[in-house]
Formats: sequence, C-alpha cells, structure tokens
Amino acid sequence: MQKEFIHIKSLQEYHRGVGLGGLKHPLMSVFQYENLEGVKVENQVKFTFDFYFISLKIDYNCKSQYGQTRYDFDEGLMGFTAPKQVHIIDENFVSPSQGWALLIHPDFLLSYPLATKIKDYGFFNYSVNEALILSETEEHEMLQLFVNINREYHLPIDTFSQDVLVSQLDLLLTLCNRYYKRQFITRKIPNSDLLSRVERILNESILNNTSSENGLISVAQLASQINISPQYLSDMLRQHTGQTAQQHIHDKVIERAKELLSATNLSVNEIAFQLGFEYAQSFSKLFKSKVGQRPLEFRKSFN
Repeated sequence: MQKEFIHIKSLQEYHRGVGLGGLKHPLMSVFQYENLEGVKVENQVKFTFDFYFISLKIDYNCKSQYGQTRYDFDEGLMGFTAPKQVHIIDENFVSPSQGWALLIHPDFLLSYPLATKIKDYGFFNYSVNEALILSETEEHEMLQLFVNINREYHLPIDTFSQDVLVSQLDLLLTLCNRYYKRQFITRKIPNSDLLSRVERILNESILNNTSSENGLISVAQLASQINISPQYLSDMLRQHTGQTAQQHIHDKVIERAKELLSATNLSVNEIAFQLGFEYAQSFSKLFKSKVGQRPLEFRKSFN
C-alpha cells in the first residue's frame, strides 16, 4: 500500500492541520502539545516541512531505539527536523500529550549568524531513533528555555523581539549540542556495541576483499548496516575516536593497502581494485594524502 505523502509548506498550514490557533508571527511558532487536538494517524504517512521543527516530549508513552538498544522513554526526549527532510509516521502514531514544539522558518534567521550555524548541527540529520534523551537536570533547563521563548513570543512585538527570540533559540541549540556530546559518553554500552559492529563490518569489507566485488564501502552503506543515520555514525565516531566515519573508513583502507604493498607482489592497480577503487589514481591520491608517499614509493622503502 502506497504511503500518503504530506508536504506542509507554511507554519499556518501546520497550525490549521493540528487545530492550533492563529500565529503571532508567520515565520515562527511555539506551542505546548497539551493544546493539540490529539493527533492520530490511521495509515502510514510520509511527510516533510519547509521549516525547522524542534520538539521536547515529556513522559512520551513509547518505545524507541538508540542504536541497537531499545529504551522506554520515561525521560525527556528531544527531536529535530530540518526543512525538506522526509519522515514516516506509522499508523499507530499518537502525538505526545505533554511537551513543547518550536517551528522556525529559515527566513526567520536571515541576517543572523544562526542562519548558517544551525546547518552545522548534525543532530538535525539524525534519525528518529537517535533522539536526544535528557537527564532530569537537562529537561528542567530545556523546559525553562521553552517557557522563556513562549513568553517572549506572546509579548507585543517591538524592535528587540526577533533578536531576543533568536538568541534564546541559539542558546537552546547550543545546549542540545552539549547534551548530545554527553549522551555519546554516558550511553557507553550501546555505543561500544556499535563501534564493535563498525569494526567487524569494515574488516569484512576491506580486510576480507569483499570491496573488490562491491566497491569501497560508503558511510551511508556502513550506517545502513547498523541501522543508524550517517550523520549520527560520524558524530559518534568523532566523539570516541576523534575521526569521522569517512576518515575511519579511509584509515582502514590505508592500513590494508600498506599490508598489500609490503607483503605481496600485487600491482598498484590490482591493490586499488581489491580495495574497491574504480580508478587507481583515486587510490594513489588518497594514499599519498594519508602516508606522504605514493604507493610505489612506500613499497620501495621495504626493499
């Protein structure tokens, strides 16, 4: 059965769809889930927004996945959606009964540094199952920020209104970035399991020569095999190893290339193909950037 697709272009359209009142500003909105008309979905739906959607859900009666581990979300839970991202809601979806949501059109941030900064926050590209799980203290801080934003949103507009709202949004996102860094550290068991699976997959692909059949494994393919988003994978690896997922893959490739160059008589072309490169020049360029020598120069150092 084909999924219904909903494209919500404006904040006004969203407000009408969920039974909220009129907007105080056409490019920005804040509301409590308690004021929604209990949104339910009968069939699976694909949807996309033309604006940022930031949510804080409290006592959300659901189970979800963090990496490969399932959690009951009795803690505060935050989610982030960027414009044009496509999401899927299952037929058993029920909107949260408590919490807050912020809707921000990109035009609201124009002329502010946050318009660029917000695009650098990786968590806007995380999957739903990689939501930010708040501690009690963090939940309290987030609630206070939403209350402050809501209060400013409902004040009469003056020349400082937008500056204040953008600065509060900036603080909210900065704190969320801090909390995600904490989450990578405190959720050690699931993250350790993910790291082990990353190593196993890379070893199977690169060290056991399956790359020659399927091409060099990509970040998207690696993330797909462990059921997390590419951005979350890169951020997790950066936190634990200091490297992005792409850098991690490349290091594994170079490690294997050094072994083949020093211990076999395979040509550079044959090694490049075995490692999944379509062109030997691409392999040689990567090797030179990582090692400081071309592949043949490296091999000669062993003779």
